[in-house]
Amino acid sequence: QVQLVESGGGLVQAGGSLRLSCAASGRTFRPYGMGWFRQAPGKEREFVAAIRWRGSSTYYADSVKGQFTISRDNAKNTVYLQMNSLKLEDTAVYYCAADPTIGSGLGSRPTDYAYWGQGTQVTVSS
Repeated sequence: QVQLVESGGGLVQAGGSLRLSCAASGRTFRPYGMGWFRQAPGKEREFVAAIRWRGSSTYYADSVKGQFTISRDNAKNTVYLQMNSLKLEDTAVYYCAADPTIGSGLGSRPTDYAYWGQGTQVTVSS
């Protein structure tokens, strides 16, 4: 069983930065990809960014390209999401997810991922 635990959320002023972390644990944790999603109140869960567990490939939603950076530390089984120049519309619960199946490892649909964390709240204030 894989467990994902997000941390690093909080309250930040517009224009500020936050770094989210997602620590993974499990007897055999070898995902093909990891992703970050977010869900604002009353909205569907939306894709933010994805990264392959091997190699350097990443994929971003257009709305965060150039603003957010996804990275990972394989030795720590941890994925990060560096969020800069935060805007009010970035307010949401942020979830990390793991894709254990053979594929591109850069899925942008929630159904591409089998394991999910509990989420961490990010609130951007004016």
